[in-house]
Amino acid sequence: MVSGVERTVFDDGETAENSDGVAEFYSAVGKLMKMFRERAGLTQRELADIIGYSEDMLGAVERGKRTPRVEILVKVDDAVGAGGALKLIADDVMKAKIRISERHPASSRAFTQEESRALEIHEYSTMVIPGLLQTEAYIRALYEMRRPLLSPEQINEWVAARQTRQEILTRWPLPVVTWVIDESVLRRPVGGWDVHAEQLQHLLKIGQMRGPELQIMPLDRLTHAGMGGSFTVLTPPNRPQIGYAAAQHVNRLVTDPVEVRNMAARYSSIRAQALSLKESLALIEKILGER
Repeated sequence: MVSGVERTVFDDGETAENSDGVAEFYSAVGKLMKMFRERAGLTQRELADIIGYSEDMLGAVERGKRTPRVEILVKVDDAVGAGGALKLIADDVMKAKIRISERHPASSRAFTQEESRALEIHEYSTMVIPGLLQTEAYIRALYEMRRPLLSPEQINEWVAARQTRQEILTRWPLPVVTWVIDESVLRRPVGGWDVHAEQLQHLLKIGQMRGPELQIMPLDRLTHAGMGGSFTVLTPPNRPQIGYAAAQHVNRLVTDPVEVRNMAARYSSIRAQALSLKESLALIEKILGER
């Protein structure tokens, strides 16, 4: 549980060192998936088509390079006739993810744990696409531009960890999730145009989902309530709201009721000043067509 009025922590990434053997466990799960697939006489491409995931993702899971999602294990089990073996270890995979979360740096222990069980998530972003909405290529581009430079191994681990966070958007019931993104973020081609275009198309897909609400703060607003920078407001189950803000990899988790109430009020104003969902999606499409 988060305690105290305010905590300032340093963001060293979104994954933990592997001294507890989690990576080896994921590698073993991948080998087991590959064995059942080959026993069923299926290629990676054939199985990927059956379960509705990309061949690259399936291959990365089989090699132990990607965290295996529980839903993938369930779908593969049915597709290859594993007899429930993969479904049986799905619970262990989830426990391993929780163990990784518990071993994260202070920022991730505090924030990602609260985020993972929040009933509501409301985020305003002025510099980058919010983490829950980022494509794999966009995440990788962000970490590759970090200074000081990160090692390839560290980048791979942090990319996988951020993608694991995104499973929040696949669970049911879905939490109440809203985002407001500054238009300048949509116009910054992080990773190059191909990566950027894929990211914008992903935002359009999210905008069509039932539940999540995505809005854009247009550049032509002379004033708005979000000039103080990015922040997130979370609503944990059975506890008061908490706030979170980050700048230059120094993160601030806020539990003081007055400050959190002020953050929530600012977010309400920001949403009222931003474009509607329909207008926001139209602006994203417009930017996609401008190249």
